[in-house]
Amino acid sequence: MQETIEKLKVQIIEQLNLEDVTPEEINPEEPLFDSDLGLDSIDALEIIVMLEREYGLKVQSKEEGQKIFYSLKTMAEFINENSK
Repeated sequence: MQETIEKLKVQIIEQLNLEDVTPEEINPEEPLFDSDLGLDSIDALEIIVMLEREYGLKVQSKEEGQKIFYSLKTMAEFINENSK
């Protein structure tokens, strides 16, 4: 799972153009939203598109999305459990 977390860090930085953020600065346990990253609902949509494009995964509901996108760790768990 650590490999997935490290890959997600890079993908999120690139996808969201977080120019002032390095992968080392992202704590996989901390919330992605309401954190130092300053992510908002537009960023959430971009992450959803990335998940669909990169992993073939779809978020079925707002509630599921809130659980999946809580942190990088929860995203990595979702990817590892649901990837083909």
